[in-house]
Amino acid sequence: MIEISAEAWAVMVEHARSYYPNECCGILIGNETSGKREASVAIACRNAYEGVQKDRFLIDPKDQIAAERKSRELGLGVLGFFHSHPDEAAYFSETDLKNHWPFYSNVVMSVRSGEVRDAKCFRVDVDQTASEEEELLWPKS
Repeated sequence: MIEISAEAWAVMVEHARSYYPNECCGILIGNETSGKREASVAIACRNAYEGVQKDRFLIDPKDQIAAERKSRELGLGVLGFFHSHPDEAAYFSETDLKNHWPFYSNVVMSVRSGEVRDAKCFRVDVDQTASEEEELLWPKS
């Protein structure tokens, strides 16, 4: 289970709105205690995918390194990632499955007409052949 703080959720929503109609992406950092993940910080990252960004994203490696540094500075850890699906449901696609790392939480936000309508979270198995929905607690906005 992962819980997103109000502050982190606000960053995620604003980033999704600003990237619409393209996919946004970012990194979630926080703590994990007794199997419960609490994402207190969301880092908005640049979508560095060079093709059509409506259907794909690639986190800029420079942003990823900066987020890892920030997590260490704050005494936190990288818990997962987030991205948006413009005018699509919050599901985990085959492309998502092939391009996400095991053990991390992956929040997918459904953005319709520029507004976040739904969100779900998924974890990928070690072989990247299947994903499982993870319970997600997020402030409804």
